Amino acid sequence: MAANSGIEPYDEGSVVATIHHPEQTPRASVVLAHGAGGNRDTAILPAYASELAGRGFAVARIDLPYRQRRPKGPPSPSTAPADRDGIRAACAAFRSLSAGPLIVGGHSYGGRQASMVLAEDGAEVADGLLLSSYPLHPPGKPEKARTEHLPSITVPTLVVHGSTDPFATTDEIGAAIDLIPAPTRLVEIAKAGHSLDPTKKPTAPLAADAVEHFLLREIGAGWQIDA
Repeated sequence: MAANSGIEPYDEGSVVATIHHPEQTPRASVVLAHGAGGNRDTAILPAYASELAGRGFAVARIDLPYRQRRPKGPPSPSTAPADRDGIRAACAAFRSLSAGPLIVGGHSYGGRQASMVLAEDGAEVADGLLLSSYPLHPPGKPEKARTEHLPSITVPTLVVHGSTDPFATTDEIGAAIDLIPAPTRLVEIAKAGHSLDPTKKPTAPLAADAVEHFLLREIGAGWQIDA
C-alpha cells in the first residue's frame, strides 16, 4: 500500500476526529466511529484508516459525543440519539474530503449507531455502510437481536465479522444482513473475536479490499470513480 500523504487532527464544533489523507486525489470519503469501550484510536480504526488511505480513500475516524464528554466508560442508552447526531455532523463535515461518495460506519457500537442513522435518514447522509463486528445481540442472548431497523437500510452494506465473535455467529450475522434490501457482503475473519485485533489477523487489508472491490463498485453508479 502507498504511504498516507498526511494525518491530521480535527476539532471543530461537535466533531473531533483524526483525518487520513491519501497521496492521490481521494476516490471517496469514509467516516468511522469506535466501539462502546474505545475511542478513535482503538487499534482497529487506525488500521482500517491506513489501509483505506493507501487505496485512495480519505478517512476520518471520529470520537462519538459520549466519548468527548468523558474519557472512559461505556455509552448510555439515553444518549445514543446524541451519538447518532454526532455521526450525522461528522458526515456533513467530511463529505467534502472528496468529490466522490461518502461511506459511514464503524466498529461495534459505532457501526450500529451509523446503521441506525442510515435507517432513519437514508442515503442523504451517506452512500454506503461499513459495519465492523456488528453487535447483533448481547453475548449468550440471541433472542435479543438488534435487527428492527435493518430493513430500512437502502445503501450497499459491507459487514466484517470475526468467526468467534460472541455477539453473533457467522450464520446469525448472515441472516441479519439478508434483511437489508440493498447489496450486501459479509467478510468473515477466521478465528477472530469481537475486537478483530489487527495485530493478529489481516482484518484491515481484507476489509479495505472489500470496500474497494465491492462497496465502491456498488455505490459507483452516478459517480466518477475508479473502482
